[in-house]
Amino acid sequence: MAEIINMPKLSDTMTEGVVAEWHKKVGDTVKSGELLAEIETDKATLEFESFFDGVLLHIGVEKGKPAPVNALLAIIGEKGEDISGLLASSGKSDAPAEEKKADEPKKEEAKEVKAEEKAPAAVASAPKTSAPAVSNVTTNGRILASPLAKKLAEEKGVDLSFVTGTGEGGRITKRDVDHYVPYDAPARPAAASGAAMSESFTDEPVSQMRKTISRRLGESKFTAPHFYLTISLDMDNAIAARKSMNSNEGVKVSFNDMVIKAVSMALRKHPAINSSWMGDVIRRNNHVHIGVAVAVEEGLLVPVIRFADSKGLSQIGEEVKVLAQKAKDKKLQPSEWEGNTFTISNLGMFGIEQFTAIINSPDSCILAVGGISQEPVVKNGQVVPGNIMKVTLSCDHRVVDGATGAAFLQTFKQYMENPVMMLV
Repeated sequence: MAEIINMPKLSDTMTEGVVAEWHKKVGDTVKSGELLAEIETDKATLEFESFFDGVLLHIGVEKGKPAPVNALLAIIGEKGEDISGLLASSGKSDAPAEEKKADEPKKEEAKEVKAEEKAPAAVASAPKTSAPAVSNVTTNGRILASPLAKKLAEEKGVDLSFVTGTGEGGRITKRDVDHYVPYDAPARPAAASGAAMSESFTDEPVSQMRKTISRRLGESKFTAPHFYLTISLDMDNAIAARKSMNSNEGVKVSFNDMVIKAVSMALRKHPAINSSWMGDVIRRNNHVHIGVAVAVEEGLLVPVIRFADSKGLSQIGEEVKVLAQKAKDKKLQPSEWEGNTFTISNLGMFGIEQFTAIINSPDSCILAVGGISQEPVVKNGQVVPGNIMKVTLSCDHRVVDGATGAAFLQTFKQYMENPVMMLV
């Protein structure tokens, strides 16, 4: 009996997915547990395995196309089985492009070989002798590119023969097309005074990740009543402690690691901050899972350091390093980005001294961390150079009151200004 496979919900925030790659075509035999497709979610591109044995009878979503969660993705059954009833019940009456004649892939390959001929005049006219050499063309003239990269290149009018592939074996990826900058001929002399000037722009498709960021942060900002508390930290002791710790071979502790540890310990003393607004109830979390905002090319991901209060600085640092790299490579798994009880956003490394952050729902608070700056401070009645770091706590007023947030920041400040307390 034929089985319907729907677009899976691969993350807690996923509302739709894009089929980045099909690893089977209609008519192929499929075994349970075998890789069927790659699905691009709002946070990562994940491999999707078949749940059934049989033959792939129908593909409901073309590669490179988006579809909402629970939409018809594929049908697997016995060879030759009638699936018209299933298609009718799901609202599908016509088979998509993948179910056309078997020679369609060859036609697509021919199109790829002629990709250069189809490029817009503005690109094709660029002097090829001056363009950078690329290695994404095989010996038979076929361009190596992912289906998503091909679709994006077609939308943007990019000639793939000029794009350098960074994927395996020189394969062009979506990221390569996104970052491709056409070769520019030498600048022409300035136009005569009064000559007409032209305006131009480029429309960039909104990625799954950016759609989710827009929706979730919009919901948070306009649903949770935010208020903000800022405090300054004297970082002299933290600087000295970090230097001492990193003098040991194999140890590499960052200021961000120290912030994560100080936050996690402060949350133990102020459980109201480690809470979530759930509508009918306020959830007081007994565990401490710290979300660490990581900037990636398409937006922002928040991998989670679980039970951060029970881990040492070196362990926290190593986990952050591994998770941040996986986030940038879009290899994070759902278990690595779900379940945060508090979030930290650090822009200090970008030269930002102070900012406010939007709460990462369902958390009740997020800490915005600025950079360390040298400022004159008063110590023992004397004005001396000081190392100051400002942090701002964004709070959901439905859960946290001003005095509660202020008390948390005071405890956090004690840990950061006396790092030895974090080693006890």
